[in-house]
Amino acid sequence: MSRVERSQAKEEKQMKQAETASKQAAAKRKKKKGKGLWLLVLILAIAVGCGGWYTMGLAAVEPGNEDPVVVEIPEGTGASGVVYELDAAGLVKNLLCARINAKIGGHHPKANTYVLNRSMNLAQIMDVIDRGDFEYISKESIEVKDGARLLQVAEAVSEQLPFTADEIVEKWSDKAYLNELIDKYWFLTNDILDKDVMYPLEGYLYADTYILSADSASIEEFTEMCLDRMDEELTARKDEIQKSGLSVHKLLTLTSIVTKEARAEDQARVAGVFMNRMDEGMSLGSDVTVCYIYNEDRVELKQSQLDSENPYNTRKFTGLPPGPICQVIGDAMDAVLNYEKSDDLFFFADEDGVVHYYKNNADFEQGIEDEGLLKDDDSEEQEDQ
Repeated sequence: MSRVERSQAKEEKQMKQAETASKQAAAKRKKKKGKGLWLLVLILAIAVGCGGWYTMGLAAVEPGNEDPVVVEIPEGTGASGVVYELDAAGLVKNLLCARINAKIGGHHPKANTYVLNRSMNLAQIMDVIDRGDFEYISKESIEVKDGARLLQVAEAVSEQLPFTADEIVEKWSDKAYLNELIDKYWFLTNDILDKDVMYPLEGYLYADTYILSADSASIEEFTEMCLDRMDEELTARKDEIQKSGLSVHKLLTLTSIVTKEARAEDQARVAGVFMNRMDEGMSLGSDVTVCYIYNEDRVELKQSQLDSENPYNTRKFTGLPPGPICQVIGDAMDAVLNYEKSDDLFFFADEDGVVHYYKNNADFEQGIEDEGLLKDDDSEEQEDQ
């Protein structure tokens, strides 16, 4: 083969090799492109699947079920906290999806008690809570007022629940039921079963506003709502109560008297007066305990009432009465537990509500006369704390 022929053959071989390489490269690119396409399809499929899973996870738990579900969102609760409250109430279909939504949803929950239902999806529920939608805010409630007697509480409860006040009081006096409560709550003792106690649960139904739901529409459920709140307040003060030397029953008894006798700003000093009188072996001399015997509030008492042999008559008998005389709140407990120390043994409130304190009876009586509160001898007995 000549040199020219060899050169041509070599050139043809190189061309064939280049053509083969080109085809192989094209095949590789095609294969790679195919893999990329499949990967893209897979990614899209996963994204669609995740999106569907996420959407389904935020769906209503039970479409068509519009039975009310009451959910309380406490002050300061963030979106994640709301999700857990909703989950506890059975309103979350998928907790993980709901938690993701809480993180990315830009929510700003408004504290309140809401009446929701299982036919609402999470987006609807969170929108309601973000806006504090008045339409969904619970309006069914019972207020146990600070200073309310048990009979007054029973009347308030009877206006919301399908029971008469007498039926409610009867339940609150049932020994079998009371023993069940004593077994359940650490702060309830046999003190409430004392024969001289007029109403066993007097003073133990914590003064607050209670939101009703289908689950709390019974005397028992409402009672336990009140006792659960009292449990919270007393447990928070357990150490202070032990240091005070007072039993829970005595603390609530004295707190109830202070509640009836004085405004919030005067309660600590008034509590101090009562502590001084007990230390001196004196009677408390509190007319509000006498009023309690007759289910009355701040009325002019007759001499016959002041002479009552009822053990709640602290005008006549020393020490605390058999039990509390009204419902109380935590601030009043604190006033008693941290009472203001002084040498005062007497006090009275003038017509403007200003409380005057005295260290002896002579100054006390002179103070009453100076304020023009001294009554004629033949009139009803004057107030004497």
